[in-house]
Amino acid sequence: MNKNLNNNQQDMPPKKIKGFLLFFKFLFTKTSPENYSKSLSRVAWQRLKKNKLAVFGMFVIAFAIFIAAGGPFLRPDKTHKANNQILEISIKKPGFSVDILKVRKNEKIPDQSLLDIYLNGKINKYTEIPIYDYSFSGPNIVIEKYTGDEINDGEIVKINLADVLYPLDYNKIYEDNSGSLEFYSFDEGKVKVPIEELKERVKNEAIEHRTYYLGTDRYGRDILSRIMAGTWISLSVGFISVIISLLIGITLGAIAGYFKGWVDDIIMWFINVVWSIPTLLLVIAITMALGKDFWQVFVAVGLTMWVEVARIVRGQVLSLREKEFIEAGRALGFTNYRIILKHILPNVMGPVIVISAVNFASAILIEAGLSYLGLGAKPPQATWGKMISEHRGYIITGDAFMAIFPGIAIMLMVMAFVLIGNGIRDALDAKAVDDLPNV
Repeated sequence: MNKNLNNNQQDMPPKKIKGFLLFFKFLFTKTSPENYSKSLSRVAWQRLKKNKLAVFGMFVIAFAIFIAAGGPFLRPDKTHKANNQILEISIKKPGFSVDILKVRKNEKIPDQSLLDIYLNGKINKYTEIPIYDYSFSGPNIVIEKYTGDEINDGEIVKINLADVLYPLDYNKIYEDNSGSLEFYSFDEGKVKVPIEELKERVKNEAIEHRTYYLGTDRYGRDILSRIMAGTWISLSVGFISVIISLLIGITLGAIAGYFKGWVDDIIMWFINVVWSIPTLLLVIAITMALGKDFWQVFVAVGLTMWVEVARIVRGQVLSLREKEFIEAGRALGFTNYRIILKHILPNVMGPVIVISAVNFASAILIEAGLSYLGLGAKPPQATWGKMISEHRGYIITGDAFMAIFPGIAIMLMVMAFVLIGNGIRDALDAKAVDDLPNV
């Protein structure tokens, strides 16, 4: 009998293996309708997923976060703040294509780490020249510069092949009888390369066919890259300003609603004073006081958006403080701090989340308005409002796309947060009737 018992114990898997088996069974087993969780968060999430407009808003925001997080690695123009200016190709329409000759700058360029490229953009090692046509003549490349005219009659320029590919330490290039060029480079010192090899390298490495999918602005910068760079500013100002508004609004609203009396009167007086000042005027005043830079804009916008949060939190707390579970907490001797933090605030987060989504959209609009007025981030930082401001004079011309594209970006981002706010409001509505299983 003991022998059989030992055999059975050996056949049984260890407890950890049993746990993993149960976990994978849970993951891959389809939940039947009768087994759906009845928790409020589960119900709200199921309702939110059924709202197609809210899902679209989440997709737009997720895509924007991906673009902002990718930084210069995702942009066509990977230079600092997407500020690579090529004046010869300014104001070109969407889909414009041109050949670019990249001539190596005759200076030593420091090596960059991936973190440095991510934070500051990639240092442009080349002088970029738009070309209409090119040919080779001995040790030189002969180019016709791009003019943009239908019949191109650009300047003819002859550039030595070594000067195109290498950062020359001395502007002296020697050609020997074997068909090679000898010169000095910052990176490699004395170099000797056959001319035919240099020609092939110029074709493959130095000539790039570039397409500007959204066209170029009046400074010859890639509009698509500028819009992608501006995504980071819009999301950052929204996120930081909402955090600031939540910290101030929840604190003051909870204190006013819970303690009432003279505390509520003072806080409500302060709220009404701030509420009476036009938002944009108050933001401009705070920006002037703190200074004009992108982080001052974040703080200024946050300091003007807490009023709505405070009013909503105060109203919710006034209602909840009279509930039986709050009275029970007081009877058990809980401190006011514990009652507010652990029992009241978790029950007001639904409306707060909704107003935060709306405030996020408002912050993006305010930042765009400040940038339009020249009070936002300093140039050459790309912001959507600044892009509209720089090209507002072209709206009545055939080149209105330079202002329309950043305007569309603002519209999509604001609409996405409004749709999510509406979706969360509907999902948290306890009176909503839907066909979710077993809820």
